[in-house]
Amino acid sequence: MANWNDPQPRAGFGASPSLDGRVGQRAGYDAGLRKHMLSIYNYMTSGVLLSGVVALLMANMGWTQALMGSPLMWLIILAPLGIVFAMSFGANKFSTGTLQAMFWGFAVLMGMSLSTIFLVYTATSIATTFFATAAAFAGLSLVGYTTKKDLSGMGSFLIMGVIGLLVAMVLNIFIQSSALGFAISAIGVLIFAGLTAYDTQRLKMQYYQLAGTDFAGKAIVLGALSLYLDFINMFQFLLAFMGGRE
Repeated sequence: MANWNDPQPRAGFGASPSLDGRVGQRAGYDAGLRKHMLSIYNYMTSGVLLSGVVALLMANMGWTQALMGSPLMWLIILAPLGIVFAMSFGANKFSTGTLQAMFWGFAVLMGMSLSTIFLVYTATSIATTFFATAAAFAGLSLVGYTTKKDLSGMGSFLIMGVIGLLVAMVLNIFIQSSALGFAISAIGVLIFAGLTAYDTQRLKMQYYQLAGTDFAGKAIVLGALSLYLDFINMFQFLLAFMGGRE
């Protein structure tokens, strides 16, 4: 990450010192930003892969079937939500190392929870949907990173959409409407597609505020968590939308 306390090099004969200083500072910002975002993507990708490996092992070893319907399975399903809230609201209290450990624990628990998809969908459709989600995520994140348009106005709208989506999902538990379920899946894909672009731009802008501060390391872990959630939710809604059932 760029060190903003480093002295700028002296300008050569005939050069503008102020211009050279601005160029050097800009180059430092760009290099620091690339390193910051690459760290976020590395954490996020590693977390997704860890969850996938855990889910596959759980399903292949028969542990998912054994846990279905048990109180322990409900604990596994709900525990990741508790970790997300703890990391989000307790970030200032936890050290960077603690947040990292919580992120890896979250990824393992999510993998255990996601193992249930192997009981519902075919392995081929799961693999196809995963790679489709990965391609869409990469494209949307690139848009969020490169666009000059301010996406901050989308944030509150998308969060309201997530809340509405959760309400609809709870209602559909009782209604059991296939049409509503189809609509929830389609809208869910669109909402988390938008959040992928929005969160990428937000994390990019956040770097300029946090560069060189003690919170920068924590921001990498929290940024990875945000993008992980965008990816996994988009994957699950897309799977429900187009996945082939067993």
